[in-house]
Amino acid sequence: MNDSLRIASWNINSVRFRLDNVERFLTEYAPDILCLQETKVVDTDFPAAAFRALGYEHVVLHGQRMHHGVAIISKVPLAEDSRHDWQDNGEARHIGVRLENGIRLENVYVPAGGDVADRNSNPKFGQKLDFVERMTRWSETLAGPTLLVGDFNIAPLESDVWSHKQLLDVVSHTPVEVAALGALQAAGNWTDLGRHFVPAPARLFTWWSYRAKDWAASDRGRRLDHMWATPDLAATATRHEVVELCRNWLKPSDHIPIMTEFVL
Repeated sequence: MNDSLRIASWNINSVRFRLDNVERFLTEYAPDILCLQETKVVDTDFPAAAFRALGYEHVVLHGQRMHHGVAIISKVPLAEDSRHDWQDNGEARHIGVRLENGIRLENVYVPAGGDVADRNSNPKFGQKLDFVERMTRWSETLAGPTLLVGDFNIAPLESDVWSHKQLLDVVSHTPVEVAALGALQAAGNWTDLGRHFVPAPARLFTWWSYRAKDWAASDRGRRLDHMWATPDLAATATRHEVVELCRNWLKPSDHIPIMTEFVL
């Protein structure tokens, strides 16, 4: 008999402030594993008890006070906790685990990169590009089935943003970022599961700014959140879901969850 595995990823923008939303998502959508980014909490204050009460007994954390932070909560056992400092400054932006079936799961929060797409005048943009470059070198060394998920803070395709023309000079969709992400994808021969199941040029967004009075009406979205799989794992993916309804919940994150089901 084949076993199914449902893995979700969500930039929650403060896990404690939006705990009700995470609990609701886990109850209604029931992933086996949820990867969170931008948890904004130190490990000792992470609300693990609330998730364990819902059956997510396995919790792996890499937190940071008020900023960044990643976490993996799971119904299935996790092992081999690893953390890469791809920004080379100690920020909590990655955590990786291995499942009992041998799959590696890597949860990453790529820096946003500031407002100006120039590394000379904006050091944050340079840090973002260097982060992706270090991930690219890491991807070249991968062996075995691996799933890379998280907030990449880059929308690579023209149909990944509400207006390609208007966003060409806006950080997250600039040509230099798109090229860097393309090099990362090529280095690991990654399959972009979002576009595997929803091929371009179909609309596919995961983030909408808080600045919009009505996010759905204006629909000025970007696809910043991604799930990439190595070819051996991608071959087992059967379904991908982008849960836009969560953007309408009370106190929403500006990101929504994405989830892929695998039959192993």
